[in-house]
Amino acid sequence: MLLTVDHISVYYGAVQAIRDVSFTVGKGEIVTLIGANGAGKSTTLRALSGVVRTEAGSIVHDGKSIAGLASHRIARLGIAHVPEGRGVFANMSVRENLEMGGYTRSSGKEVEESIERVFGLFPRLAERARQLAGTLSGGEQQMLAIGRGLVQRPDLLLLDEPSMGLSPVLVSEIFRMIEEINKAGTTILLVEQNASMALAIADRAYVLEAGEIALEGKASDLQEDPKVRAAYLGDATG
Repeated sequence: MLLTVDHISVYYGAVQAIRDVSFTVGKGEIVTLIGANGAGKSTTLRALSGVVRTEAGSIVHDGKSIAGLASHRIARLGIAHVPEGRGVFANMSVRENLEMGGYTRSSGKEVEESIERVFGLFPRLAERARQLAGTLSGGEQQMLAIGRGLVQRPDLLLLDEPSMGLSPVLVSEIFRMIEEINKAGTTILLVEQNASMALAIADRAYVLEAGEIALEGKASDLQEDPKVRAAYLGDATG
């Protein structure tokens, strides 16, 4: 397995956000975490990227224990985190934002090659390379946030709510891009409120409820699960 998460717990003060969460992500997979708001999905990604500290359990990436490591060290080991809310640098150009994603790379040439690869994946970003990121549309900012993560050349990409606030047309475009990124060799762990879209592209899925894993399985099986359909796919008959 590329990533093995074993019984991790995270607290915010006295509040336990996730409890004994365990899951795996195999090399080349798209794995999705779905669940209601406040279920602990984003906290789980923050724990993996070192943004929040785990109180218990272990996280092993590519055979190395990463629990407790600083975020920049985890990034250098091949994990890129695209956070909820995009987090682009509004007063910097598209190209400058992408260059910021290259801080883990060893040479300027590598960064430039990665940026050109991102421009090939997202031609709209190439067209707007000199434009300030703050003037982009929501969909373009999401493309930029994903592109900035890809400049790191990660083997594992953590995507947190990439469809948030986007129109249905743009959501479909973003999800097509996620599939392309995966086919090009990047493993993806996807947190997504749009459970229907997430399950449609994922290999496997885990359902988080109140900070714990409630269900797991093949994404195609969970799509047909009556509980999942009723709770997350808007199927009142399920």
